[in-house]
Amino acid sequence: MIEVRELEKRYGDVRAVDGVSFEIHSGEAFGLLGPNGAGKTTTILMIVGALAPDRGEVRLNGRSDPTQVDVRRGVGMAPQDLAIYEELTGAENLTFFGRIYGLGGKRLQERVDWGLEFAGLIDRRRDRAGNYSGGMKRRLNLACALVHEPRVLFCDEPTVGVDPQSRNHIFESIEELKNEGCTLIYTTHYMEEAQRLCDRVAIMDHGKVLALDTVSALVAEYGGASLVEAELTAEPDRPDELPGTLQGNRLVIETNQPLESMAALGKSGVEIERLRIERPDLERVFLHLTGRSLRD
Repeated sequence: MIEVRELEKRYGDVRAVDGVSFEIHSGEAFGLLGPNGAGKTTTILMIVGALAPDRGEVRLNGRSDPTQVDVRRGVGMAPQDLAIYEELTGAENLTFFGRIYGLGGKRLQERVDWGLEFAGLIDRRRDRAGNYSGGMKRRLNLACALVHEPRVLFCDEPTVGVDPQSRNHIFESIEELKNEGCTLIYTTHYMEEAQRLCDRVAIMDHGKVLALDTVSALVAEYGGASLVEAELTAEPDRPDELPGTLQGNRLVIETNQPLESMAALGKSGVEIERLRIERPDLERVFLHLTGRSLRD
């Protein structure tokens, strides 16, 4: 469905994208993750034909020129910066974008009605988008990207700044699109979103793909061991006999068998006030690969 081969984009001496290659299969939900400035958005803009690469090739549905009108008609883009007109109503926004993609007449009205239902805005269809909440604008932004029924959808940070109800609505909508066979490319800084929605994930930094696989495979390779954290009621008499690292009354055990470690700790005779297991997840993989230093 989507083939990316050795994409490169420079801005002066900075390589924003540096030899990026991957394939996205038809009907797959593909996560593209990375810190700020990793090259994610630049990569997406080159894939959809909004930015010309300095080197490399993109193929969408077997076509090598994503700037062609008939290729773009098969693609939807929900950008991080909202692409809606706040002076227009929800229905007018959907109508406008539908017409851009060549829809008209009864079919256009059907898709506008679908988009309002999809976004949960049926009752607010005649209200100006500028009066919508942040979550409503995000949902409308996504519906506008889908009004022409694209086979491929790019979602760039689709849940930034939204309330929990809107975030859940967007999740359920994306899962519905997956079930209908839409190919999804999803960028986010929320690791739990990618873990829930994506079949495979590529992690980028400094313009390169550092790792690409299923979430479970990435966690297995880069996530490390589980952590068992026990807060003891008192400092133990014989701390050297306990597994792990003791800091005051807090014991931390790094282990690949957390349940067995918990059982052994329970038999050791120490009194435990609180107990917690932290299993490796995608966020730990992300930090392992990209580091913990702040990014602006």
